[in-house]
Parts: sequence; structure tokens; C-alpha cells
Amino acid sequence: MNGYQRFFHGSTKVCIDVGALPMSLDTKADLFRLRLRPWTEKITDQSFRLLATVLASLVGLILAAILLTVLAGSRTAMATFGLGFLTTSNWNPVTNEYGAFTAIYGTLATSLLSLLIAVPLGVGTAIFLTENFIPSKARQIIGMMVELLAAIPSVVLGLWAIFVMEPFLRPLLNSLHATLGWLPFFSTEPEGPGIAPAILILVVMILPIITAIARDSLSQVPTELRQAAYGIGTSRWGAIFQVILPAAISGIAGGVMLSLGRAMGETMAVTMIIGNSNNFSLSLLAPGNTIASMLANQFGEADGSQVSSLMYAAFVLMLLTLVVNVLAQWVVRRLSLRYT
Repeated sequence: MNGYQRFFHGSTKVCIDVGALPMSLDTKADLFRLRLRPWTEKITDQSFRLLATVLASLVGLILAAILLTVLAGSRTAMATFGLGFLTTSNWNPVTNEYGAFTAIYGTLATSLLSLLIAVPLGVGTAIFLTENFIPSKARQIIGMMVELLAAIPSVVLGLWAIFVMEPFLRPLLNSLHATLGWLPFFSTEPEGPGIAPAILILVVMILPIITAIARDSLSQVPTELRQAAYGIGTSRWGAIFQVILPAAISGIAGGVMLSLGRAMGETMAVTMIIGNSNNFSLSLLAPGNTIASMLANQFGEADGSQVSSLMYAAFVLMLLTLVVNVLAQWVVRRLSLRYT
């Protein structure tokens, strides 16, 4: 009976010599599912399937509950201010006038510009760590240091930004204002906390994420692709830019979009260095605000219509992060390359 398996066809038990049958992997998988199994294995499979379904549904229910709670809390502000809440920057709890344009602009400016700086640095670091530019021990040490950067609490990074980074960068920002002050984005003289320092601290915070995901994606590129590129006479940099990066672009893009969502929702470090001003200015050297910072600063002492307005701002932030996640899924799906 070696090689024979027992199956049920209706109520009839059938013995088949599986090893003697030519069959595909799908057919073998179907026969594996139809085999006579102990009752304990059936109960285990059914219990695991039920538990996985419940937990997966619970994640969706929690997300829906959060969204509905924020939406319900923002109904008063939505009815009062409408879409004008998104285009005005006046935030005055005394007169009950609220507009989140300054915070929306600060959120988008800090997250997108920090991504613009961090992506080349992160992907370049990942290439440096996956290629044989330096000995493997040195690569391991550098990789460990990059990963440890992600473990530093955001409040510590905020303190470092206030007492070290911002004073160090102020002469550079002053020279930038003196040289390019005719541009609206550099029209104000830097006096301390502002959007530019917030952008740079976000670069420090999302750089480990981009580097780690890009490094894993580059490491998973099949060795045959690199060898084939070298076999047709390409150089190392030609193989990197024309073969390895295109093969890993879907994973890198997913990491970039994940970092964008992280930057949009960062609170503590940005709150400590951005200046928390609701006066709108295009200048990156002026104090600004983000939605997350505004919520952290004001929610504890808010009441009445201010709470509803903060809920409205939180709903906008959730929509922005939802758009980022949907866009990430679309980008990864479009850029994914399958090698068989």
C-alpha cells in the first residue's frame, strides 16, 4: 500500500496509487485536500480559518468605527463651514471662526518635501548596502546603525532638532533667505522653528523606513538577473540602474508610499520644531502647522465648536492617508514585475 492514498468519492472510499499518476501541482493539491484526514486536523483547520476571518474583519470594523466616530464628531463643523473650512486659514476660538488651510498646506509641504529629500538618500543607502562596495562587516554595521535610527523616540528627535539641528542650520537658512528671498518660498527671515526644520527632522525619521524596505527589495532580486546583465557586457552601474532597480521598483515604491503616510501623521517631533502658527505663509522658513500638530496642541483644551472643527481636520487627515494607501496599492500593482 506504499504510495496509495485514501479518498472519498461521495460516500465511497477509493484507494489510488498517487505516485503512479501523472498530475500537475494543482491536481496534487486537490488530492491532498480530498484525502481522509483525522477529525482533530479538520477542527484545527476550521478553527484557524474562523479565527483568521474574525481578526481580519475586526481590523476593518475598527477602522470603520474610527472613521465614523471622527465623521460624527465633525458634523457640526461640516454644516457650519462646509468646504470653506479647507480653503480658509483663520483659526480663532474666540470668534468661533475656523479654517484648516494652513495646517493642510503644512502637512502636504512637510511630508512631500521630506520625501523628495529622503528617497534619493534612502535608495542610495540601500544600493550601497546591497552591493559589494565595502566589506560585508562594514555593511552590517552601517545597516544596523540605520535601523537603530528608527528606534529613537520622536520626542528625543524633537529635542535634538530644537537644541542642535535648528541652531546649526540657521546660518544656512539665513544665507538661503538672503540669496533667494525674492522667491515666495524663502521670503521670510528664519527666526527659529519653522517648516524647513520640520522637513529635515521628517527626513531623519522616514529615512530608515525607505532604506530598510529598499534594501530588502534589492536583496530579493534574483541573482540570475544580475549575472545575465553582466553576461551581455553591461557595467556594474548599468546593471544597477537598468536591471536591479527596475526589478525592485514595486517594493521600493511601496516603501516610499508607506513613508509618506508616516510623515503625514507624525506628531511629536514636528510639533516641537514647526512653530505651531496658524498664520498662512508660503515661505518654508516661516513657522507653520500641520493637522497632527494642531490636534496635539489644541484637543486637550478644546470645547464646543472647536472640538468639532478639530474632528473635521482629523477627518481630512484620515482621507489624505487613505488616498496615500490606495495610491500605494495602485503604484505597487502597476510597477510589480513577475519573474517565472
